[in-house]
Parts: sequence; structure tokens; C-alpha cells
Amino acid sequence: MNLNQLFAKLSRLFGQRLLNRGADVALHKRNIDSDGKQSPQQRQREKAGRAAAKRARQAARITRRMR
Repeated sequence: MNLNQLFAKLSRLFGQRLLNRGADVALHKRNIDSDGKQSPQQRQREKAGRAAAKRARQAARITRRMR
């Protein structure tokens, strides 16, 4: 494995983890009030957001395998 292949592999792994982490953080921060408390509706939206993020990660994983 040459240096170019190593760099490409590491950057791909880093990019995938960053994408997964960013989706989770963005969904979590969106559903919190300024005082840090959540209403039942916000909890429900956050739960739905986590499910959507999980499906997005699964879809990304499947498409990576197809390449």
C-alpha cells in the first residue's frame, strides 16, 4: 500500500465517521430549548430524528458496500 492509498483510506474513514456524528449532533441540538428542558413533543421529534439518522446510516452503509 502506497502513501496515496493510505491517505485515501484514512480520509474516507474519517469522513464517514464525521458524517455520522454530525447527523446525530445536529438532530439533538435542534430539539432543545434555551433552558435545556424538552417538552413531550420535542422528545417525540428527537426520537423520530434518531430513527431517521439510523436509517440514513444504514442506507449509507449499504451504498458503500455496493460500490
